[in-house]
Amino acid sequence: MTPHKFTITAARGMLPLLAKELTAMGITDTKQEQGNIRFTGSLEHAYRVCLWSRVAIRVLMPIARFSANTTDELYDGIKTLAWEEHIDGKNTTLAVDFNSFRSKIHHTQYGAQRVKDGIVDRFREQIGERPSVDLVQPDLRINVYVKHNQAAVSIDLSGESLHKRGYRVTSTAAPLKEHLAAAILMTADWPRLSKQGWALLDPMCGSGTFLIEAAMIAADIAPGLQRDYFGFLYWKQHDKQVWKQLKAEAERRRQSGLSRLPLILGGDTDASAVKAARDNIAEVGLTDRIQVEQRDLLDWPAQSKSLPNSGLLVCNPPYGTRIGQTDDLHFLYKSLGNVIADSLTGWRTTLITDNPDLAKSTGLTEYDCTPFDNGPIACQVIQYRAIRTFSEQAQRMVTSPDPITPSVTGVDDYQLSEHAEMFVNRFRKNSKHMAKWAKKNDISCYRVYDADLPDYAVAIDFYGDAVHVQEYAPPKQIDPEKVVRRLKDVMHLLPLILDIPTSNIVLKLRQKQRGAQQYEAQGAQKHRFKVTEYGLQFWVNLTDYLDTGLFIDHRVTRQKIANLAAGRDFLNLFAYTGSASVYAAAGHAQTTTTVDMSNTYLAWAEDNMALNGFKGDTHRTIRANCLEWLQAAQQEAQRYGLIFLDPPTFSNSSRMEGVFDIQRDHVSLIQMAAALLTADGQLVFSTNRRDFKLDAASLSALAIKDISHETLPLDFKRNAKIHACWLINKT
Repeated sequence: MTPHKFTITAARGMLPLLAKELTAMGITDTKQEQGNIRFTGSLEHAYRVCLWSRVAIRVLMPIARFSANTTDELYDGIKTLAWEEHIDGKNTTLAVDFNSFRSKIHHTQYGAQRVKDGIVDRFREQIGERPSVDLVQPDLRINVYVKHNQAAVSIDLSGESLHKRGYRVTSTAAPLKEHLAAAILMTADWPRLSKQGWALLDPMCGSGTFLIEAAMIAADIAPGLQRDYFGFLYWKQHDKQVWKQLKAEAERRRQSGLSRLPLILGGDTDASAVKAARDNIAEVGLTDRIQVEQRDLLDWPAQSKSLPNSGLLVCNPPYGTRIGQTDDLHFLYKSLGNVIADSLTGWRTTLITDNPDLAKSTGLTEYDCTPFDNGPIACQVIQYRAIRTFSEQAQRMVTSPDPITPSVTGVDDYQLSEHAEMFVNRFRKNSKHMAKWAKKNDISCYRVYDADLPDYAVAIDFYGDAVHVQEYAPPKQIDPEKVVRRLKDVMHLLPLILDIPTSNIVLKLRQKQRGAQQYEAQGAQKHRFKVTEYGLQFWVNLTDYLDTGLFIDHRVTRQKIANLAAGRDFLNLFAYTGSASVYAAAGHAQTTTTVDMSNTYLAWAEDNMALNGFKGDTHRTIRANCLEWLQAAQQEAQRYGLIFLDPPTFSNSSRMEGVFDIQRDHVSLIQMAAALLTADGQLVFSTNRRDFKLDAASLSALAIKDISHETLPLDFKRNAKIHACWLINKT
C-alpha cells in the first residue's frame, strides 16, 4: 500500500498511552510532538487507529503545507489544492476546523470561512457546482492549523472526535468522556488485571462509562466498532475493502474476547443514572455481561462476601467543580475509603479528582498520580494500593458472574438459514457418534467438528463439559461480512444444541502466528481443570493461551510412546506441558527428561506428572534452549532409548539466538537428536507444518519410517494433514 503521513491527536497526559497503542498496532515509524504523534504508514494503519485506539481524539492526513501570512494567502493556497481528488463538488458536504497559534491570522471563524471559500470557489469555477456545509457529519472534514504563519492542511479521517463510541444513548450530568475512562483504566493496569481475572467495580457508575470501557478492554472489543460515521467513509480515496476486512476482524475478535470477560459490576444511588447505564450497556450489547444495581455506597460492604478477593475499584466521584459542594464531599470520600478498608481489602482503587485534599479523605495509601484533563478541568488520576495483598496461592479463584442463560430456549427459536441448519445437523451427528467412541476409550477431550462445512470454518473440541472453538483465518477473497455472520451463528447455536451456558464455551481466532506468538499468553486467569485421556489425567487451560496445554491430535502418538518406553530412558524435547513424558512414565520408562525453554510450561509439565503420581529424581525437567542443550548433551555423551522431538514450525523467541525454521533446520535437528540414541534407540519426530517435506536423502544414514497415518486419531481422520510423524532408528 502507498505510504502516507498521519497525525494522531490526544489529550494531555495520554500520549504515552497512545504511543503504546500504535506500537501494538504495528505502527513503528513515529514521532511524538506536543499534543500529537506523527507516523508514516498505510491507509490500513490509519483505519486501524480510528477503529482500535481508545485514547486518540483525531486521525489527520496532511495533504499540503504553505505560507499563510494573510487570509488572502490562506485562500489562494487552499484554492490551488486538488480538492476534486477528495470530494465531488455536487451533492456533497464539507466542514472546516480552523485553529492558529502565534500567527497573524488569529480569527478562527474567519479563517475557517476563507478556507471554505477557497474550496467552494474552485469547484464553482471547474464544474459550476459547489459542495454545501454540514458541521455535524460532512462527507469531508478539513482541518487547517496555522502555526507561525505556516498553514498545515489535513483530511480529518476520524470525522468527529474518536471518543464518541456510538453507545451513549442516555446521559447523566457531567458524564466522563469515553477516551478519558479508557485512559484511566489503562493507567490502572486494567488490561493486564482483566486478563488475570480480576473483577471491576464502579460504585458511582453514573451512565456506565467506566463499566463499558472496562468490558471493551477486557473482551478485546474495538472502541470504534459501534460507530456508524468516520470521516473517510465518503472520501473519494477511501479503500472500502480494507475497511470491510478490518471491521470483520474486529467483529471476530469481539466474539472471541467475550468468552474471557471477568466480573464487571457497578451501582449508583440515583435511579436515573442506573437506567442510563443500563441503556448504554444494552446499546453496546453487553446487558448479560455487566451487572448494574441501584445501591447506596455504604451498602456495598454487605455484598462483599459475594465478590472476589482481587479486583479494581474505579470511580469518578463528584469533586465540587460541577456537581456537589466541596465542604459536603469529604464525608463521601471518607465513606469510600471506609468501604474499601472494611470490605475490599485485597482490591486496588483508582479515582479521578481535581482536589487532592478530597482524595486524602479516603485514608487510603496513594502510590501513583497521573495528570489528565476531564474536559476543561485539570484533574489527577490517583491510584491506591490494596490494603492487604493476597498471594497467588491464597487468592480465591476469580470467576465470571453466574452462567449466562441463553436468550432463547431452543434451536428452533433461532431464525436459521439453510446453511446454519446444515451446520446444526452435521454437528449433532458428529457429537453423537464421537461421544460413544470417547466414552468407550476413557477420553474426555476430543474434536467433534473440523470445518466439515466450508461456510463454517471452525474447529470445535470438547474438553469435559467445556467447549473450545477455534475459527480458522478466512481467505481474503471470502466476503468478511459473511465470515462474521457464520461465526455468530456458531456461537449462538452451540449453547442451544448442547444445552450449556455460554460461559462454558471459549472462542479463539486461529491465524498464522509468527515466532513466539504461538505460545504467548492471551490471559492469566488460571482457569485450569483436569481432563482424562486413556485413563491418564492432564491439566488444561482454555482461556489463557492460544493452545490449551494438550495437543489432542497427538493422542495416538503419545500412546505409541507409552508402548515403546518400557525400560528405556526417555527424552522429551520442546516438551510443552510434558504430556508425552506422562505417557512415557505410564509406559514404565526407566527415567524421563523433559526439556523446554518456558518456566511456565515446565511447571505445568511437573504438575501433569504429579497429577498421575510420577515424582522423584527419575523424572527431571530442564529449562533450556533445546538446540543448545542438544549440543551440550552430545558433548557429554548422554544417551536415551526413546526420544520425542516435536519442535515448533518457526521460532524467533527472544530466548533463542537467531531464527528457527523447521523446514530449513530439520535435518541438523534430527541428526543432533539421533546422536543421543542408544544403539537400539528410537526417535519419534513430529511436525504440524502442513507443507513440510522431509529431506530423506540428507538423512540416509538413519532408518526412517513414516507413521503419520497410524498416529492419526479417529477424531482427526477428516483432516489427514493435521500432523506428520516418523519413527527413526539408527542403521
